[in-house]
Amino acid sequence: MEGIGTLALAALVWMGVHIGIAGTTVRSALAARLGERGFRIAFSIASVAAIVFLVQSYNAAPTTILWTVPEWLRWVLALAMLVAFVLFVASATAPNPTAVGGERALGREPRGIGRITRHPMLWSFALWAAVHALGNGDTASLLFFGAFGATALAGMPSIDAKVAARDPAAWDRYAARTSILPFVAIAAGRNQLALGEIGWLAPALGFALWLGLLVLHPTIFGVPAVVLR
Repeated sequence: MEGIGTLALAALVWMGVHIGIAGTTVRSALAARLGERGFRIAFSIASVAAIVFLVQSYNAAPTTILWTVPEWLRWVLALAMLVAFVLFVASATAPNPTAVGGERALGREPRGIGRITRHPMLWSFALWAAVHALGNGDTASLLFFGAFGATALAGMPSIDAKVAARDPAAWDRYAARTSILPFVAIAAGRNQLALGEIGWLAPALGFALWLGLLVLHPTIFGVPAVVLR
């Protein structure tokens, strides 16, 4: 149990850095002492150290298979990863006030992927984590991918609170037109779906990355995502 215990500790360290520091008053206290730039440097170093610790612990940990996934479900999970890739690329190619450096977008009307959810990147991480935890079905993967999934999900309301604190009035207007959960604002009539605003670049790049990783998965990670016949 020593290896799996180390992995559990690494998962807690990762979540502690991102949930226990970045999303709490601890951040404000550290930023006041170190300065904003100093805090960001220290936080980046801590994040890199935490993820290295987590990956190394995952690779070294013994594991127990809890369930096996039928091949048809693997294809469903693979298609879910296509959605994750499109969300990730769309979040990286469009301004978003909840993303790093996206503060200027807070005063604008939500467009494109922002109409669907105000946290497309974090949803891409959460979906990636859920797909791999379910697809692998072992104890080590549940700890490893679960740590990333929990961090992504907890990060959404945490980021909302930080952006709201910077400009409450602008945030109220933006939040009234958007939602954390995908499509909720659209279903509630507070926004409308406009796929044309997303354009072709994000879906095309997302598909290219998804297809490339699907083919290269055995080479990079040692196991196929699906059986290609």
